[in-house]
Amino acid sequence: MIDALQDFASSLPGVMQWLGVMLISAIPFVDSYFGSVVGVLIGLPPAVAIGVAVIGNVISMLGFVFAAHGVRSKVVAGKAAAAGAGASAGSVSSDASSSRNEKVRRAFDKYGVAGVSLLGPFVLPSQFTSAAMVSFGANRNAVIAWQIVSIVIWGVVFGVAASLGVAVAG
Repeated sequence: MIDALQDFASSLPGVMQWLGVMLISAIPFVDSYFGSVVGVLIGLPPAVAIGVAVIGNVISMLGFVFAAHGVRSKVVAGKAAAAGAGASAGSVSSDASSSRNEKVRRAFDKYGVAGVSLLGPFVLPSQFTSAAMVSFGANRNAVIAWQIVSIVIWGVVFGVAASLGVAVAG
């Protein structure tokens, strides 16, 4: 997969390669960490590779957070209206509940927004982790802030590691 993403980004004209890295970093499971690696591998300066990878990942994550927040707000409002009308507010059934979602929920209950944001990439991409936390009722702004911190940290760690690897191999 990294090879295909690297081929895509490197096939773009020089000036546009940073846009390619930004675009692929918006893809869940690629995120800032693999995006910064691709940027370094195609020859972008590490600071540029990491920066555009972070920007792409943050933009994508924000889309997921705002979508999840909108859905949750409507569900909560619907339950409140149903409860006010005397109807049963029963639980919302979700077939989308997976073992990974349950892992995120358990981690969220144990470590909170900061812990899940920083450790979340080991379980799910930042887009899914952030949307899950917002759907659990976490404060949207706290999720955004901690996800940005996490995206920057992981992008820098992987980008620097790729830079060192290129320097050693070069």
